[in-house]
Amino acid sequence: MSDEAPEESSKTEDPSAKKLEDAHKRGDVVKSQEVTTWFMLLGAAGLMAMLAPGTSAGLAGTFKILLANADQFEVGGPALGSFLWGLWGSIILVALVPLVVLTACAIAANLIQHRPLLSLEPITPKLSKISPLAGAKRLFSTEALVNFAKGLAKLSIVGAAIFFAVWPERDRMDTMMTTDPAMILETFQSLGMKVILSSLIAVTFIALADYLYQRNKWWKRQKMTLQEVKDEFKQMEGDPKIKGRIRQLRMEKSRQRMMAAVPDATVVVMNPTHYAVALKYDKTMQAPICVAKGVDAVALRIRGVAEENRVPVVENPPLARALYASVEIDDTIPAEHFKAVAQVIGYVMRLKDKRAWRGSEPRN
Repeated sequence: MSDEAPEESSKTEDPSAKKLEDAHKRGDVVKSQEVTTWFMLLGAAGLMAMLAPGTSAGLAGTFKILLANADQFEVGGPALGSFLWGLWGSIILVALVPLVVLTACAIAANLIQHRPLLSLEPITPKLSKISPLAGAKRLFSTEALVNFAKGLAKLSIVGAAIFFAVWPERDRMDTMMTTDPAMILETFQSLGMKVILSSLIAVTFIALADYLYQRNKWWKRQKMTLQEVKDEFKQMEGDPKIKGRIRQLRMEKSRQRMMAAVPDATVVVMNPTHYAVALKYDKTMQAPICVAKGVDAVALRIRGVAEENRVPVVENPPLARALYASVEIDDTIPAEHFKAVAQVIGYVMRLKDKRAWRGSEPRN
């Protein structure tokens, strides 16, 4: 137990959805046997209230005929077997309905505590289950002491409830020896209902307390350490280092594609070293598009590529900052910047036309 204490104390994190799902697949779910007992007692009480009068009357009639005509039944040789089979058939038919109802109550008790599951792990043979040392540890564990105390408490509570229910009927029970046999079943039915109802009331509190205890114990068992949370996150989401490297590679490839588009840009708007936005425009476009943008070192790299490929660079700090904040790569510029961008592109176009005209002048 001392070895388990540090491990339990280190489980400070609530279980994840995956941990709970894995526990369900293993068959590790919240289950209180007292809840099952409560449901079966409830089913028994309902059966006794609804079916006991007719059933007791039927059985009374069968046994009355049997006792009244006992001398007429042949019980020698093969006739004994036929007689017993007929008697057992009548009893089984009477017990069949209660058996089905109680089975349904047991199934309902489990379905209320947890959703349906099919797992063979709880019944899979394990060496630890047959180990004498492991058995001794379980026998003298805290859980064994708790179960022993629960058993004593349950016997005391249920026994006291039955005692207080039956004690007022003690005089009636004393006279059963002189009671008409036809009334004995009715008496047993009445006393049986009192016993079951008193037991049901007592077991209600026991089942509620035990379910809360079992759920709390199960929740503590499912809790996780910080390391388990980290390991599960790595399994579910991947190693953060690997994800970071993948993200870095994607950014580098995206930057390479962006730099490859700079030579085809129409103009680069700068600020003058912190921001750079490369725009492309021709007469077939409805509006200029952003082909590259960056800050600091990336901005300087865009400027360098632009100058290497003779792409005009225009320094306009307010426009550069506004475009960087409002437009993404491969998107058209927002309408509120049309006028300012048009002025820049118009200036660049006029500059290109002037250079082309100077280049075409005849030389003397």
